Amino acid sequence: MAAHFAASAAFAAAAAVRAPAAHSLAAAAACARLPALRLSLPAAHPAPVRTPAAAQRRAFSASAVRLSIPDLDKIRNIAIIAHVDHGKTSLVDQLLRQSGSAVVETDSRVMDSNELEKERGITILSKSTAVSYKGHRINIVDTPGHADFGGEVERVLSMVDGVCLVVCATEGPMTQTKFVLGKALQRGLKPLVVMNKVDRPTARPEKVEEELLELFLGMDATDEQLDYSTIYASAKEGWATTDRAQPSKTIFPLLDKIVENMPSPKVDRESPFSLLVTQMENDKYVGKCYLGKIQSGVVRVGDSIKSLDSDGKLAVEGKCTKIIQRKGLEQISINEAGAGDIISIAGLEGARVNHTLCAPSVMEPLPFVPVDQPTISMTFYVNDSPLGGREGKLLTSQVIRERLFRETETNVSLQVVETSEGAFEVKGRGELQMGVLIESMRREGFELSVSPPRVIYKVEGEGRERAIMEPIEEVTLDVDLEFTGIVIEKMTKNKGDMKSFTEASNRARLVFDVPTRGLLGYPAEFKNDTHGQGTLNSIFIGYQKYKGPLEKQRKGSIISVASGEATAYALVSVEPRGKLFIVPGTKVYPGMIVGEHSREIDLEVNPVKAKALTNFRAAGKEDAIRLTPVEPMSLERMISYVQEDEVIEVTPTSLRTRKKELDSNKRKSQKRRGGEFGLPTL
Repeated sequence: MAAHFAASAAFAAAAAVRAPAAHSLAAAAACARLPALRLSLPAAHPAPVRTPAAAQRRAFSASAVRLSIPDLDKIRNIAIIAHVDHGKTSLVDQLLRQSGSAVVETDSRVMDSNELEKERGITILSKSTAVSYKGHRINIVDTPGHADFGGEVERVLSMVDGVCLVVCATEGPMTQTKFVLGKALQRGLKPLVVMNKVDRPTARPEKVEEELLELFLGMDATDEQLDYSTIYASAKEGWATTDRAQPSKTIFPLLDKIVENMPSPKVDRESPFSLLVTQMENDKYVGKCYLGKIQSGVVRVGDSIKSLDSDGKLAVEGKCTKIIQRKGLEQISINEAGAGDIISIAGLEGARVNHTLCAPSVMEPLPFVPVDQPTISMTFYVNDSPLGGREGKLLTSQVIRERLFRETETNVSLQVVETSEGAFEVKGRGELQMGVLIESMRREGFELSVSPPRVIYKVEGEGRERAIMEPIEEVTLDVDLEFTGIVIEKMTKNKGDMKSFTEASNRARLVFDVPTRGLLGYPAEFKNDTHGQGTLNSIFIGYQKYKGPLEKQRKGSIISVASGEATAYALVSVEPRGKLFIVPGTKVYPGMIVGEHSREIDLEVNPVKAKALTNFRAAGKEDAIRLTPVEPMSLERMISYVQEDEVIEVTPTSLRTRKKELDSNKRKSQKRRGGEFGLPTL
């Protein structure tokens, strides 16, 4: 009987191949009516081997792998934390390559998989991976180094039991080093110091070790945290050693220290299952996946689970449909996982970051540490310019609203408030974070208008004691000695207070406490002042009393009063008045900013004026019109450049700046009424 059905199935399948489209459906239906048989047939072609690139395209393996739950003493959960450009991602690349967990090309930065991360050369999102070494499973979380993405670092520290603090042997501890180390020490995590780039000629490891010790002591580290080990490494060259006098050729000494010094998870596998959601991912095969460390119990595919919000209220119930474990660049679907491991779970719709996924018997949510509050805000709304709706696909306030609130589900450091119909106030950490969000929306096909950033003030006290508080940042500037004068002058004008001045060789390090509003737009100016040879880093330190209005630093705008395409004939007469932002052929409209005036007042011009045609011919050949090449302005530069009465028009193909009020007469009327933009009032 089985042979009969097997022959029938083979005949029907062959008929489906030979038959035309009209008869193939009938053949397929015949196959569907046959009983299911477990046939062992020879494969026509060998199955393709999945490469790491293919594994990235597929989020997880097709079938669940039955793996035994590792013992707790065989698990290590660590986060790689550091200041920007100190070598975190390069170090993770070497750990993956030399442990055999993934095939990594030289200088590939495989953990920076996001398109914007590859373009900018920075880490924006925290990412988790794992390596196997000497029978241990080491879960590694790569974190961003820029201060604007500090919320990513704060969020993932709840998953780990120790941190690898990567410090450049030349620069030493920087602003973000202090921030991430402070957060790790507050959570009681044990540190392991990795002094990177010790092979550079400018390395100063002895001095950096002294600075690190002072940093730990200044942050009230415990005796156990002060007893940290130091590894000397070159992530680019792929080696690490515990003794600089005995260099190594591999990264294994670092892995050995992680296994020896980092603690195993302190969890209880006998209690009911619970997991704190740290990160959310959308997978096209299984829907939403929730990443986190299992704090207690064991979870299996098919188990009933629920989600509790931060107040302990039930958010959603369901079943665990997938458990995904990371290994190198692959994501493997497994049947069960135990407390102490970092995994992703699928099966629920409606849970969010900081929610607790748990067994039905659990009633109390897991505690979490809230991230620091945002310091600046920008307003997003529908693009209402004369050129609006011509270049984008997603235009309405409804789709903008859905996209912004969807961002808050995964990015806990962002806040969105619907201020009016079609307008949304987005609060974040800095201009770079806002720029990444806007650029992501732009590439998705959104078209919108964005206001300039504004500082978020606080009010403290009542009556006569009532005072406005503003955010203050600690700024570290490394410049050549010849530029210290102009830097100190500019920072003083921005209400900065100098905290220290350190001179080494022909370089100087200046540290200031500056209001956040004094830094808006300053990085581009700093780059010009130091001829591109300086570095600027800042970190939020708290709120202080309002320090008074700032001097106006930007000059006026050159504004178009006509619609059409800009002509070279018109622009050649406008160029002596200032700096142009457009080239001939650019579409313009009344109220659009086409350049920067050389004076502090705005200038209205007609950039579409064409040369009048006559019947007279000149005796000599007319000279060709030559304009100064225009330097394209990036999105971040625009965000810091625009003033309070201006907005940025963002489309998938264009970036424009314009006045918020397009009508010239109305702008003049508003100016006569007075009022300084951006100043808080008591």
